[in-house]
This record gives sequence, C-alpha cells and structure tokens, in this order.
Amino acid sequence: MALDFVGGCLGGIAGVVVGHPFDTVKVRLQTQASGRALYKGTFHCFATIIKKESMFGLYKGMASPLVGLTFINAIVFGVQGNVLRMFENSTIFSNFIAGAVAGGLQCVICSPMELAKTRVQIQGQGESRKFYTTHSHEYKGSIDCIRRIYQVEGIRGCYRGMVTTLLREVPGFGVYFASYEFFCSTLEKRNPGQHLGLGPLLVAGGASGMCSWMSTYPVDVIKSRIQADGVDGKAKYKGTIDCIIKSYNEPGSQGIRVFFRGLNSTLLRAFPVNAATFTVVTLFLRYTRKSEPRTVEDKLLA
Repeated sequence: MALDFVGGCLGGIAGVVVGHPFDTVKVRLQTQASGRALYKGTFHCFATIIKKESMFGLYKGMASPLVGLTFINAIVFGVQGNVLRMFENSTIFSNFIAGAVAGGLQCVICSPMELAKTRVQIQGQGESRKFYTTHSHEYKGSIDCIRRIYQVEGIRGCYRGMVTTLLREVPGFGVYFASYEFFCSTLEKRNPGQHLGLGPLLVAGGASGMCSWMSTYPVDVIKSRIQADGVDGKAKYKGTIDCIIKSYNEPGSQGIRVFFRGLNSTLLRAFPVNAATFTVVTLFLRYTRKSEPRTVEDKLLA
C-alpha cells in the first residue's frame, strides 16, 4: 500500500506540472461573461495570459493542487483498489464502480482545493482585477485564498460547489478507470503475453483522461461558475439550478454551447496530464516491485 501511495503522488505531481497551464486557460474561458468575453478561444487565451501576466500567469493556483495531491491520490488509489477486491474479477464494470466510489470520497479534499485554485486563477482578469487592486484583496496564493475564505465564510464557504464537484467526480472517475482498463486490454491484444511499453501506456492513460472529461464536462463548467461567483463582490447565482438557467439564458451564451466553453483546452490538457499520471504510476510500481502487473488495478491487488 505504501508503494501505491508514493506512486500515486508522483503520478499526480507529474500531471499537475504538465497540465496546470491548460487548466488555467479552461477556467478563464469557463468563467468569462458571454457579453464581454476577454478571450476569443483557447489559443488566444494562452497568448493573452502570457503577454499580460508572463508564463507564471499560467501557473496561478498551482499550490492548491500540489498541497492536496498527497491526500487525493492516497484516497483514489487506496479506495479504488480496496473496492476492486470486493469483485471476483477485474472488469470494465468493476473498475467503473471502484473508480466512482474513490471519486466520491476524494471530493472531501478536492472541493476546497479546486475552489481556491479557481479563485486564484481568475484574479488578474477584467473586472476582477479592478476589484482586487482597488480593495487590496488579491490572494497571495491558493493557501492564502482558502484561509481567507474560511475566515469570512467558515467551513461552508470552503465547500462552495461541493454538489457539482460530486456530480462531476463520481461518474468522471468511474469512466476514468473503466476506460483505462478498456484501452489497456485492447492494446494488449495486439501483443499477447507482453506488458505494455511506454508508448501504449501514454496512449491508454491520455485517452482515458479525455473520455473522463468528455463524460462530465458540462458539470465542470457549472462547478467553475459557482466557485468563481462573487469573486468581484457580486454573487449572481442562488444555487446549481439557478446557475444552469442563468448561464443558458446569458446574453451571447448561444444556449447550450456555454456548457462546452473551454472544452478544447480541457481535452488538450487531458491527454498529456493523464498520460503522464498513469505512466509514472505504472512505471514506478513496476520497477519498485520488480514485477510487471498489467494495469493500475492489478498493481493494487498485487
């Protein structure tokens, strides 16, 4: 279990370093108002952030994911492995159930972590920048952000967006592990009796990450909007349903398209992030145990 914990942490760190710039762009695109959009698209957003805030602007809010990384990966890989042991065989269905349970439990850490990340990522743009500068309330980082949210709103404020986080993470992690099992099995059929090499591992991990995001992306848009709400001093949404309705009817939102805003940058991020995460975990466990279990599920059961 100790090796699973360390492997999960290393894989998570690799994923955060590779993918955080894409996540910053995703959040900026998701939370901008339709009537006064600051960014024309994914690449324009990248270029604008670098021009106005330098490369470091793309890494705003990264401290929060790194701090919560140890706990999240311990929960995900530990719970997923233990739930999987309750099934007689490791199948796509059993991996989905195990992943869904793990995804739900890790929300205890994930929700406040993403709240802080989102708040830090969007400061410095548009009206939010004016608000923070005028009131000298700009967050120094993710830790400072969550500390100040707790001081003003208490523990309830730290869990703003918890419902939508659960609605995203439960099915999202189910699809994540189930699709990884599917891709690994499919790739292995081409070379029976042999373990997957670096290339196939990267493909399987990256593809599973993309499948996971495509299955829950609209929920993630709502989560980001709820967590960013009130950052300029004016709260717009009364709750999840109200956020969905107002986002859909927002001037210039183009209806249902608003729930897919930022999808391009998310998918661009999903492949390298999850390719790095699964590959690092797999190779770490493979060489530290001096054996080659086929998938992450097999490693947890070994």
